[in-house]
Amino acid sequence: MATTHTLGFPRIGAQRELKFALESYWNGSSTREQLLQVGSRIRQQNWSQQQQAGQARVTVNDFSLYDQVLDHSCLLGVIPARFQDGSSDGFDTAFRMARGRAPSGTAVRACEMTKWFDTNYHYLVPELEAQQRFTLSPDTLLAEIAEARAGGFDVKPVLIGPVTYLWLAKSAGESFDRLQLLPALLQAYGELFTILAREGVEWLQIDEPILVQELEPAWQQALETAYQALSGAGPKLLLTTYFGNLGDNLSLALSLPVQGFHLDAVRGGLEYRRVLAELGDDQVLSLGVVDGRNIWKTDLSARLNELQSVSEQLGDRLWLASSCSLQHVPVDLAQETAFDAQLRNWMAYAVQKLEELQLLEASLNGGNVAAALADNALALAGRRSSDRVHRESVKQRCQRLSLKDGERGLAYAQRAPRQRERLQLPAFPTTTIGSFPQTPAIRQTRAGFRRGELSEADYVARMQAEIADCILRQETCGLDMLVHGEAERNDMVEYFGELLQGYAVSQNGWVQSYGSRCVKPPVIYGDVYRDAAMTVQWSRYAQSLTSKPVKGMLTGPVTMLQWAFVRDDQPRQQTCLQVALALRDEVCELESAGIAAIQIDEPAIREGLPLKRSEWDHYLDWAVYAFRVSACGVAPETQIHTHMCYSEFNGIIEAIAAMDADVITIETSRSNMTLLDAFIDFEYPSEIGPGVYDIHSPNVPEVAQMEALMKKAAERIPAERLWVNPDCGLKTRGWEEVGPSLENMVAAAKRLRAGL
Repeated sequence: MATTHTLGFPRIGAQRELKFALESYWNGSSTREQLLQVGSRIRQQNWSQQQQAGQARVTVNDFSLYDQVLDHSCLLGVIPARFQDGSSDGFDTAFRMARGRAPSGTAVRACEMTKWFDTNYHYLVPELEAQQRFTLSPDTLLAEIAEARAGGFDVKPVLIGPVTYLWLAKSAGESFDRLQLLPALLQAYGELFTILAREGVEWLQIDEPILVQELEPAWQQALETAYQALSGAGPKLLLTTYFGNLGDNLSLALSLPVQGFHLDAVRGGLEYRRVLAELGDDQVLSLGVVDGRNIWKTDLSARLNELQSVSEQLGDRLWLASSCSLQHVPVDLAQETAFDAQLRNWMAYAVQKLEELQLLEASLNGGNVAAALADNALALAGRRSSDRVHRESVKQRCQRLSLKDGERGLAYAQRAPRQRERLQLPAFPTTTIGSFPQTPAIRQTRAGFRRGELSEADYVARMQAEIADCILRQETCGLDMLVHGEAERNDMVEYFGELLQGYAVSQNGWVQSYGSRCVKPPVIYGDVYRDAAMTVQWSRYAQSLTSKPVKGMLTGPVTMLQWAFVRDDQPRQQTCLQVALALRDEVCELESAGIAAIQIDEPAIREGLPLKRSEWDHYLDWAVYAFRVSACGVAPETQIHTHMCYSEFNGIIEAIAAMDADVITIETSRSNMTLLDAFIDFEYPSEIGPGVYDIHSPNVPEVAQMEALMKKAAERIPAERLWVNPDCGLKTRGWEEVGPSLENMVAAAKRLRAGL
């Protein structure tokens, strides 16, 4: 009999309960006990939903108050020295590592944050020292196991595997080979496995997603070493991979002494067929047959055709699962009432994906689910034939694109003098990334307009008042290039998703980006095009209020793709080009409205890289071309900016230069400018704004601190090509932090100018 399980479930709660509980605790409005109670309620709900869907074991340790990698660092005692000042306990120490501040403990520089493989989820990067000691602290994990059992649930804990943990980490201070720490780390894992076995845990899910990447021999050997050392030390191990196929690592994985394997059968295709021939007689094969990364319904009939023979061969050694943790999709489609019936009928959120697994299990085990399968087939057929999905004029416009559509006409060296003459900016010009604090008044105005409580004229008047206030604040701070503040925008992707055709926007399609930060990715269901201006009126109004240049602000085509739930019925690059052409129309109209600088944000271009290095070139070719299509319709005098945050540039710096933006702004403050190391051996051709102000921390940076960071940047980039700016947009911060921070940033820029 086939059985089902899941690799992880969304931890934010169906109504984002965790977000609000976290923020309440951080601002002192609630107690630690109240926060922990919210976490417990979410876990109980998640376990109940898994049990109701017929899953024999519920997944434990997939919940986190902030980030699962941070939790593993705390579990293993990997706490950098700057957090060990004795002024806070372990609970708040984790928040200080994540945010730089907590209700107890002194403020300090937070840990670096970057993307979890190729998702839009951010994890806290472990900082390891050459003499790192690992000290096991398993109380939280053991408490959750006890909590689940007390609720009547059988458990399957999940851990990040030891080799993936080292892979995700960075060297603190002087660089060293992190693999030298593997023996000590394995000792800690072995101790934990022994404890779990003593607690009666039968199965342990051990995640090693690095197996889907192309690994150097040393890392391949590390996997073999690790699992030989851990063999027999504790519960049965389900070695779990996801986000792709194993490729050249497949034989390695199958040689490891574990009791089961999980393969991603969505992104990994039919690779599992090779596994069947080599699977041991007592080993389990878990197949990720439901997409944990997207919201479209599974083709259940097609899956059953693939799985029937596998089920006959393996019997109860076949486990069915989501391809990866369901934390990357929203919780429950039942929360959505605004989608029209047709579009809603094409989708499945996390709860519905559990139901899909239950249907597959029932069918393979002889149950009568013919009516449900017929409904599924009808929904899929309706999506394939819908005239809402396909628009011939959009397809033809893409087909007419040529290389010339991605060229500016003049090289940066020829454009730059014209732009300087037009903009008249000082050395070390100051600017921000685009958004300013989203105050309660702003949110109430947008909500009132959506509910029909405000007329369009009243809404526009209130937004213009917010823009005027934002311009005045920036001029008061002394910034050189201004922005309109984006008061009208709920999110940098969702806003455009509301205005572009081919996109749909949900009510409650929330997913976690990091910590308490949740986003609602729009859904790309059909061909994308722009039928009206989206930002021009706001930028034109802002520019009318000041003699300083005001940047137009857009989200780039790759980010509009990466941070959406994308249609799966055509190549992603085709969808990206459709978005690029829609944005090109907006860029050209902004220029016609007198906007001299236009920022096209592409924070997701790095995370879009395929996990296998051999596939990078193809992706970068079409991703860079899509950006250039969006940007290259303007005159040389118009300055094109782009922004990238929390991205490692090593290996793709030439592709970033090929985007041909006049100015790029990047995150560097948490990494202490180490991300600029990519620019040492590569002479970046245009202007760079390395972020000096960590906007993900509530701490106000000091003038000397920002000046020092910029001096480090000037060691790598010529001073005449440096800008001064925050790491990212300021929408999540309050004015009480933003005002002093920007004043300090401008003061740092003035010191730098004086020192030229």
